Amino acid sequence: MAWIMLVVAGLFEVLWAVAMKQSHGFTRLWPSVITLAGMIASFLLLSAAMRSIPLGTAYTIWTGIGTVGAFVAGIVLLGEQANALRVLAAVLIVAGLLLMKVAGD
Repeated sequence: MAWIMLVVAGLFEVLWAVAMKQSHGFTRLWPSVITLAGMIASFLLLSAAMRSIPLGTAYTIWTGIGTVGAFVAGIVLLGEQANALRVLAAVLIVAGLLLMKVAGD
C-alpha cells in the first residue's frame, strides 16, 4: 500500500506543478487553489508512504515521478519542446528510479 501511496503522491506533484504554471504566479484563482490542494495531498501521501519506505528511496521516487511527469505534461499539455537530449535526460531519470527501487529491495 505504501508504494501505491507514493506513486499517487508523485502524480499529485505533477498536478500541482502544472497547475502552478497555469496560475501565472498565483494570480489566477482556480489554478492556485488546485496547486495548493495538490501540494497538500502530495505531501500527506508522501509522509504516509515514508512510514514504511526509507526516506532516500521514497523522496527519490517521489521527485522522480514529479520530474518526469512534469516533463511529459509540459510536452503533451503545454506544447514544450521534446528534443533528443531532453528525452535522454528523462530516460536516465527513469533508469535511476528503477535502480533506486531495485537497490531498496
